Amino acid sequence: MSAQPRELSHPTRDEIRLESVLHALSDPTRLHIARTIDQFGAAVTCSDIEVEVTKSTSTHHYRVLREAGVIRQTYQGTAKLNGLRRDDLDTRFPGLMTAILGVEDGE
Repeated sequence: MSAQPRELSHPTRDEIRLESVLHALSDPTRLHIARTIDQFGAAVTCSDIEVEVTKSTSTHHYRVLREAGVIRQTYQGTAKLNGLRRDDLDTRFPGLMTAILGVEDGE
């Protein structure tokens, strides 16, 4: 008997709401996570991104980003990969991610 791959719930492109995306990215830790994934240009594990919070708080931040539709999380073996849903977000809200992710802290 083979195990079924674990799947996480994600909003469809049409279900992504602007206020949810803005809320998710309003937190400095979540914005850092999104920027880092964007810079990698590919799906990365949670451990690839350094955050200054506890593991449980980190898990919360990733969940908020996933539920808002900012990232897609998939399992590869025991690792959870995180990818920015840039295509979906650019289609729904043209220019938004470029504007948000392109602004450095303090600007």
